[in-house]
Amino acid sequence: MAADRRVGIAVDFSPSSKNALKWAVGNVIRKGDHLILVAVRPEGHYDEGDQIQLWEATGSPLIPLSEFCDPIIMKRYGVKPDPETLDIVATAARQTQIEVLMKIYWGDPREKLCEAIDTIPLSCIIVGNRGLGTLKRAIMGSVSNYVVNNGSCPVTVVKHHV
Repeated sequence: MAADRRVGIAVDFSPSSKNALKWAVGNVIRKGDHLILVAVRPEGHYDEGDQIQLWEATGSPLIPLSEFCDPIIMKRYGVKPDPETLDIVATAARQTQIEVLMKIYWGDPREKLCEAIDTIPLSCIIVGNRGLGTLKRAIMGSVSNYVVNNGSCPVTVVKHHV
């Protein structure tokens, strides 16, 4: 991968996505990279403001770390990053000298993560795995499985060990 890598991390602020973020920071991220947190919210939730309607089709603009650490700004997007995730990325930005950005999409996470790969564009994407059993995965569908099979860049799935 080139020196100007854009490493995507799928985040929903769950334990499995935080585990994937920690893994990526420890194993993939290096000086000069752009770490892009990709969050996908359910579509049709406009309680927080009408701006979301403007970005529903294309996703939000890239949001710098300084802004997504501000709860007032993030409320406009309908996203509430948890303190642990913010601490992980702020520490990584400081220690590794990387640029951290967030992009928010609205819709089906499977489709929107694949869309993010092409529109940002990402050099690679790292996703967490909730560890669904075979039956639940068949009924609910697996986001990570879909991205692995349909994404146009390298995809790493980080298993969440309970």
